[in-house]
Amino acid sequence: MKTEDKDTLDLKTVCECNRCLGMKTLHPQVTIINLEKPGLEQDRVRFEFYAVLLIEECPDGCCCCGRRYDDFAYATMVFLTPGEIFRMSEDNTLPDKGWLLAFHPDLLFRTSLRNHIQNYTFFNYRKEEALHLSQRETGTITCCLENIEEELHHPIDTHSSTILSRHIELMLDYCSRYYERQFITRENKNKAILARFGRMVDEYLSAGKLQGGRLPRPETFAGELGLSVAYFADLLKFETGKTLEEYISIRQIEMAKRLLSKGEASPAAVARLLGFPSTQYFCALFKKLTGVSPADYRHGAN
Repeated sequence: MKTEDKDTLDLKTVCECNRCLGMKTLHPQVTIINLEKPGLEQDRVRFEFYAVLLIEECPDGCCCCGRRYDDFAYATMVFLTPGEIFRMSEDNTLPDKGWLLAFHPDLLFRTSLRNHIQNYTFFNYRKEEALHLSQRETGTITCCLENIEEELHHPIDTHSSTILSRHIELMLDYCSRYYERQFITRENKNKAILARFGRMVDEYLSAGKLQGGRLPRPETFAGELGLSVAYFADLLKFETGKTLEEYISIRQIEMAKRLLSKGEASPAAVARLLGFPSTQYFCALFKKLTGVSPADYRHGAN
């Protein structure tokens, strides 16, 4: 264990994490730690492994984790990738009460979880995009943690990594379900975000910024909306069923319809303005989505 600077605690291994937080090491690659009043001198902590925080109590009611009026308030979960720096709040490095599940990537070697942990995109969310749980959901997650802890007390053998990873995977699957539920309970807020995003895309198109076929980077829109790229992509997919590229294509066609209906621009000019790679591609996509060619649409509208 070493400090990157006087304000950041850098935990390289699970064993160091246990030692720092007063826990015995039952397995060198995974641990569950009770965070009852963790006394850390540093303001921040860097986990060089996967870390999942189940926060039961927070001085500000977990507003620092993005809890809103339409969220459950029984517990909160934050997911951290290896190397990520965490700070609960200005006054707390870690939660006042809760649990920490830490597992090293090496634990996943030759397990099914290793092949698709990247599918759990919430590991790339910001702390402010945390998961807020109901009482029943908290009970389910706690049960998963208890199963992991029970396995940790079993002597290490050739089955340990597989069983531990499967328990972790099950917990993460529940978290995926609960995040989808959270998107539903935040429906009004999410629709406002998407409406704002739609206006941003239209302004982008109207300004001719797509000329040359260069799609904007997801960071461009996510940053303007105050979201992480991962959360933005998942929100867009959940609400619209579309990727960013697919969504922009639909907005391009909608704007193309408006331009063509005015009768002032040819299909070639519209394709160029809206950033399509060629007039032929534009015409094919337009007909696919509308059922008519751009020329026929223009003629019919006028």
